[in-house]
Amino acid sequence: MFNQWLRENKIAMWLLTVIRIYVGYQWLTAGWHKMTGGFDAQGFLQGAIGKAAGDHPAVQGWWAAFLEGAALPGVKFFNVLIPYGEFLVGLGLILGTFTTFAALMGLVMNAAFLLSGTVSTNVQLLLMEVLIIVAAANAGKIGFDRFLLPYLRGLFRRDGGQHTPRGGGIPFFKKRAV
Repeated sequence: MFNQWLRENKIAMWLLTVIRIYVGYQWLTAGWHKMTGGFDAQGFLQGAIGKAAGDHPAVQGWWAAFLEGAALPGVKFFNVLIPYGEFLVGLGLILGTFTTFAALMGLVMNAAFLLSGTVSTNVQLLLMEVLIIVAAANAGKIGFDRFLLPYLRGLFRRDGGQHTPRGGGIPFFKKRAV
């Protein structure tokens, strides 16, 4: 019942828009600061690996093994992926463009940060991203998804997009008979 309310209700659509923009702003600013402030994930990764030791480790051994065996050797890749990923997730959520995918990628990053022993705002952002993902298209209706998703659905229809998508689609993108 709550799931249906999130996916179809107009009040939920407005609430999700506020949540989406808030979460997007958090990601966008975090990514921007990393892009412009000289970001290096090496210290963070080494700290997370160090949290896997002791009687009550904050980081699970399997995750520390991944960080040590894959992330740390590939730190240059993560130094690019994290700032640009955060920025793009934020931009997608603020604009309401590929909203569900942007929230999913944000959730993946929040989970990675949590698994690395960093609580901060990751839990609250993760919970809000779950709401956005469950709401699916309703979370992006006040945004570019309102136009983009029906257009894309029309492109991938069996009739080659000749059928007008529900909601009217985008008239200037409809295929015209020659």
